Amino acid sequence: MTMPLPLPRTSPRRLGSLLPAGSVLPRPGSLLAVAAPLLFLLLALALPLAAVLSQAVRDRAGHFVGLDNLRDYLGNPALSAALGNSLALSALSAVLCVALAFLYAYGLTRTRMRGRGLFALVAQMPLLAPSLLPGIALVYLFGNQGWLKGMLGGHSIYGPIGIVLGELFWTFPHAVMILTAALSLADARLYEAARALKAGPWRRFLTVTLPSVRGGLVSAFVAVFALVVTDFGVPKVIGGQTPLLATDIYRQVIGQQNFQRGAVIALLLLLPALLAFLADRLMARRPAASLGGKAVALVPAPNRWVDGFFLLFCGALAFCLLLIPATALFASFARLWPYDLTPVLTHYRFELMDGGGWTAYGNSLRLAALTALFGTALIFPAAWLVVKGRAPMALRQGLHGLALLPLAVPGLVLGLGYVFFLADPANPLRPLSGTLTLLVVCTIAHYYSVPHLSAMTALRRLDPELEEAGRALKVPPAVTLGRVTLPLALPVVLDMASYLFLAALTTVSAVVFLYDPDSMLAALAVLAMDDAGDTAPAAAMAMLIFGTGALVRLLWALVTRSLLRRAGRWRDGR
Repeated sequence: MTMPLPLPRTSPRRLGSLLPAGSVLPRPGSLLAVAAPLLFLLLALALPLAAVLSQAVRDRAGHFVGLDNLRDYLGNPALSAALGNSLALSALSAVLCVALAFLYAYGLTRTRMRGRGLFALVAQMPLLAPSLLPGIALVYLFGNQGWLKGMLGGHSIYGPIGIVLGELFWTFPHAVMILTAALSLADARLYEAARALKAGPWRRFLTVTLPSVRGGLVSAFVAVFALVVTDFGVPKVIGGQTPLLATDIYRQVIGQQNFQRGAVIALLLLLPALLAFLADRLMARRPAASLGGKAVALVPAPNRWVDGFFLLFCGALAFCLLLIPATALFASFARLWPYDLTPVLTHYRFELMDGGGWTAYGNSLRLAALTALFGTALIFPAAWLVVKGRAPMALRQGLHGLALLPLAVPGLVLGLGYVFFLADPANPLRPLSGTLTLLVVCTIAHYYSVPHLSAMTALRRLDPELEEAGRALKVPPAVTLGRVTLPLALPVVLDMASYLFLAALTTVSAVVFLYDPDSMLAALAVLAMDDAGDTAPAAAMAMLIFGTGALVRLLWALVTRSLLRRAGRWRDGR
């Protein structure tokens, strides 16, 4: 009988050298590193959503009732009308917004009109404002005491008209960003071939331009639709008596304390956003035209008539965008709109108003700073683990899947999930209820996906040889991440932090169920003051948020330029 030869003891590093090229062994440290963001997403996202589902299938006594709550809701015509209104107004807003944003983005990318840089800057301005701001400004413009109320032909701004106009302002920059990126990628050879075949401008537009940006149009429509159907700020201020899912869930939970019905509405609110997300994912899988290595960049030729038309169009649209914050700013200083327009600072004395006063503004600054700091510190390393980590592929794909989930989860649904999740007396995290810490966690979870995708895009562009060199030199992965990868990806990291700061500063829906008097936020103070009839102070607080966002964005640009200059010296070896 032949005895097997004893195998030599081999260290993990030596064993790694015996594996096929490109193979790596997962280390306990890498498994622990992936477990940290996985645990965060499970606690901050998956479990609250499971709590919403659990409440939706139970009655007030806690007994399982299945789909009875859903049947009761849909069987009530007054309540189920909110679902139809939400879908119809969201679709209408998305169609109008995408059409306007497409023409605006076309003017920025495919013409030689003057002022393109300024128009691009104006298009991003609504990102600095909470969604309550356009509703308040439209009340001052077209409300019962508005200067332009006669332009509505006798129709009221309080209802579908106001909702659509307000949502157009709030969602416009999202559509412009998507369509600008789509229109920026074009191969001049296709247009030259179309001209050689005697195709006119209109035919070139239909056969070359539209097919090349089809994916961008679908993505823009899906993004705007999901934003509108889940938005709470605009319909709360100017929706009037129009029932919508977003305002109905607030009324059921806050006004009537009917948590089971609120959970049912949350699931209905989740469904359109989830379907829109799936539609966008399916479109992304379809093959689309791409720029090859031999592509020739399209450089728009000057055309006096085309450039003049788009200059007028973009100028008119930019004026409308500027009119919203300008109106709110003017109203915040007017003594008594529209009778006494003497400028005063009375409306900025927030300590005399409902809504938490200046403490709420300070809380918002702390929330934004903490969200930017801890959110970036969590999301960038987690994205690095997904792209370049050594944990098992299944674990990394699970982390990536959870990271994309917030794209399909409305803020109201997530916030309500926290209420149900923390309501259990046995939950050890219950002491976090109402604290600023909970608001930071919820905000990071709500806005997790966009910074995660940005970080992954940047990391995939870095040469894998950087990590391989670090492993060859026996440098710990964390050191390679901090000394090599992070400086190279610094612009994206700064953009991630800026995005999280502005998102936290203006957020409303995700935290509207979670605050207490000590953790009141500025955006929620706008809502409270508007509910109390203090419209001018609400406009003042909204403009304070807007001004803070603009100032931070400016300072961020200056700091980014300085840091990038230093990083450039590092990359150049100076």
